[in-house]
Amino acid sequence: MFLDVPSIVYANDSHWVAPIRSSIAKQFTPTNPFFNYGKLQQFIAVSQDKGAKPLGRIVATVNQHLIEKEGQNVGLFGYFECIQDFEVAQALLSTACEWLRQQGMTVVRGPIDLSTHNNCFFLVDGFDSPPMMMTPYNPRYYPEFIERDGWHKAKDAYAYDFPLDKPLPTEFEKAYRIACKSGVNFRPIRTKGEGFETDAIAIYHLFNRAFANNWSSTPRSEAEFMEEANELQSLVDPDVFPIAEYNGEMIGFFMGLPDYNIALKHLNGKFNWLGILKFLWYRRQIDQGRVIVICSLPEYRRKMVALALIYLGMKGGIQKGKPYKRAELGYIFEDNFPSRKLTEASGGKIYKTYRIYEKAL
Repeated sequence: MFLDVPSIVYANDSHWVAPIRSSIAKQFTPTNPFFNYGKLQQFIAVSQDKGAKPLGRIVATVNQHLIEKEGQNVGLFGYFECIQDFEVAQALLSTACEWLRQQGMTVVRGPIDLSTHNNCFFLVDGFDSPPMMMTPYNPRYYPEFIERDGWHKAKDAYAYDFPLDKPLPTEFEKAYRIACKSGVNFRPIRTKGEGFETDAIAIYHLFNRAFANNWSSTPRSEAEFMEEANELQSLVDPDVFPIAEYNGEMIGFFMGLPDYNIALKHLNGKFNWLGILKFLWYRRQIDQGRVIVICSLPEYRRKMVALALIYLGMKGGIQKGKPYKRAELGYIFEDNFPSRKLTEASGGKIYKTYRIYEKAL
């Protein structure tokens, strides 16, 4: 019943892309490494008639790593879905808050599904287009409901739109040449065998080092990261996933992925044999991509590594034979001004705004 709620909420929404049900279910199994440092409680709202129809759901979470990092008892809510009924939404939020209060939490934040490495944010602006791969989507009334319930904005983040019909400013190619002359080597990610595993582990350590201070974020375990990496392995396009190395050490990467939501939209959340056939058929229609991360260690800023990676990633996406007509880059937090400046200098324009909310208990 928990997994059925989204199909009820989004029954008439043409933009919604159903998540793979088995992937969501897997997050609640005892084998999820999250349970080594956290706990959760699922709640579901059902109608009182004979059929007991599901009306909404929510998950309250205690992530001990986040508590230790922030030095306060902050709880999370996530997996929120609800029909357009404020009383149902309010009951779900209140129930989750009460459970978190019983666990000793003094602040609650969300939507965050266990951690910010999973699905998080409410979409608050940009409802006129479908979500790209691994981005949230929700009805317009979710932000209205949560604000009506007394929650306040904790932080916004933006997604940027990149039309690929115009070349990058010449500064980016110059940056690439400067980086090369400075001794930086660039290559695509390896996608097979031990090469992929070696690159994925290096990316894991680099990501944790570069983004250690990200707001409301905690490092994943290597097991968690590698599980996700293995799920994405067959989906990677190495032409839009360049890696930067200096003296044999990985110092940066540009993580672009094709927008597989274009194919997943036709699966209705079911990745069975028929779903696989549909995926293989509809993936041929993919004509856009998402830039998930641009990572460069700050000590190599003068070597122009970040700009060089953008140049290579975008160049790889527009080369002959590639289908990409546009790209999305996100998320970038509203107060991450260096990244915003770099993104806007490369031609990106804000086209979606996401928000995380907070409330004292």
